[in-house]
Amino acid sequence: MYTRQDLEQSLRRIDGRGYKAYKDIRGAYQFERFSLHIDYVQGDPFAAPSKIRLRVPQAVAGIPKELYTDSVRCLAIEDYLARRVRSAIRSMVRGNRGTGKSGLVYIDAGGQEVLKRTAMVVCPQWVEARISVGLPAGGRRVLGREAAAMLCDELPSIVSAALVWDTIDPIDAHAFVDCIENQECIRASLHERALVAFVADGAILPRRSGASGLPLTRQEAVAFKAPEAFAVSFDLPNPLSDGATSISGMGIPEGVTLIVGGGYHGKSTLLQALEYGVYPHIPGDGREYVVTRNDAVKIRAEDGRRVENVDISAFISALPQGRDTRQFSSEDASGSTSQAANIVEALEAGARLLLLDEDTSATNFMVRDARMQALVHKEHEPITPFLDRVAEMHETLGISTILVMGGCGDYFDVTDAVIMMREYRPYDATSEARAVANAQPSQRTAEKPAPMGAITQRIPMAESFDPSRGRRDVKIDAKSRDLILFGREPIELRGVEQLLDTSQARATGYAIHRATEDFMTGKRTLREVLDALEHLLENQASLDILDPFRKDESHPGNFAMPRKYEIAAAINRLRTVQMRQKR
Repeated sequence: MYTRQDLEQSLRRIDGRGYKAYKDIRGAYQFERFSLHIDYVQGDPFAAPSKIRLRVPQAVAGIPKELYTDSVRCLAIEDYLARRVRSAIRSMVRGNRGTGKSGLVYIDAGGQEVLKRTAMVVCPQWVEARISVGLPAGGRRVLGREAAAMLCDELPSIVSAALVWDTIDPIDAHAFVDCIENQECIRASLHERALVAFVADGAILPRRSGASGLPLTRQEAVAFKAPEAFAVSFDLPNPLSDGATSISGMGIPEGVTLIVGGGYHGKSTLLQALEYGVYPHIPGDGREYVVTRNDAVKIRAEDGRRVENVDISAFISALPQGRDTRQFSSEDASGSTSQAANIVEALEAGARLLLLDEDTSATNFMVRDARMQALVHKEHEPITPFLDRVAEMHETLGISTILVMGGCGDYFDVTDAVIMMREYRPYDATSEARAVANAQPSQRTAEKPAPMGAITQRIPMAESFDPSRGRRDVKIDAKSRDLILFGREPIELRGVEQLLDTSQARATGYAIHRATEDFMTGKRTLREVLDALEHLLENQASLDILDPFRKDESHPGNFAMPRKYEIAAAINRLRTVQMRQKR
């Protein structure tokens, strides 16, 4: 291993030379309190930034063992330290130092949610931060002195400020880890309590804007308070900030739950909080104690998406010209057929809770009222409305649904619970909705041509997944949260609302490749492939295994843990994918 002085000398030596001279500094360097590993050096100041690692021995870092005793607490302390590194970078790194990405120092610390990431590793031997840096350039020439200031002066300051226990507030660190553990304890208890979600009293649900994940301030927002009929409490493994060892709030029961109310009264805000409640949140987010079962999937209509060999006959059948919907395929699905496929695919992947908002649903898929039934007879209407399946799905398949509905009271006939949002506060409207339904009976007729059967499983064909591009056998890029480039094929993910960020999209793309290599045998169903992949990722200490090019202990790139439901959604949106049904 080289020394810090060796690095400084190399940077002085290549100062002013062509940018590719930076390749000379690849390697490991021992500093006083940590080792710097320069794993990848960019070939151009405008190219993807260089990858480095800062490894601090536990003898120096001193992170208490009780903060990483199990996978949940380790996840939490890694996330906490990554956020500290990001904060230190913002305060200690000068920033722009030339052309292109010169001066960039970045760690993938995430947003309001807490995900397993490759950005930070905590183990009994060491703590390691994985960072991206833009090596400074003037034009396309090395700025060696600027690079020395970044690598030899600022990085040690970041390590001392963010990764050494003596400089960390122990109360703050323990509170962060304890909060994440509390959330996961609640999540683990939902099923045994016959609940699908929990929203704590005092939660702050609204965000600052549609483009921000940050909460409104408590002065601006209305704090959540559970209606008495839905009030539940959970014992916690760790006390809250006020010393309480239990937490109270609203428990949403299994079955069919409607969220109703006037426009702008908070219906969709509540649903969105539940949608992202499948992930733990950082303390102070306002939604940190909004906890949803991890098998919940948001469903919407998605005009134009590809559908491959999906049995949507429970919702759509008897298409004109005898088109078979038991093996439905389309290169350009309509709103109703895409929403039907989205439901079936989610259930195929193992979802047990569906989240729907009428605002993003196909109207003709959700309901046909009495007047339309009278005008267009059932023999000429291939759609079985979701209204006529939602209760049956719970009764026969055990699938629960939470549905935001502001325009169709026919759903009162099939719901188990009704939550009324009024001026951002929830009220129990179940009895009132039933009274309305009894006083004003619906004139429509239920439309179910046949009972809904088990979901037809499909088998993915590995040969239909081609990650190659140009001279590369594997070339997968996440251009944004909404777009993965898998080889030459784009995967559009705008309709996959529970995918959080680019790092999670990137991991999704590489997880698909891993699944094709290891688990797609031509006999395993998609569900079996997804379960095997999930087991692999959850039982690995890190997501490093997703990088097919990784050598030794090098920086694997920025990955964040995807759920199997988003991986399934990406597979289903890959336009080359081929599936055959299991019979």
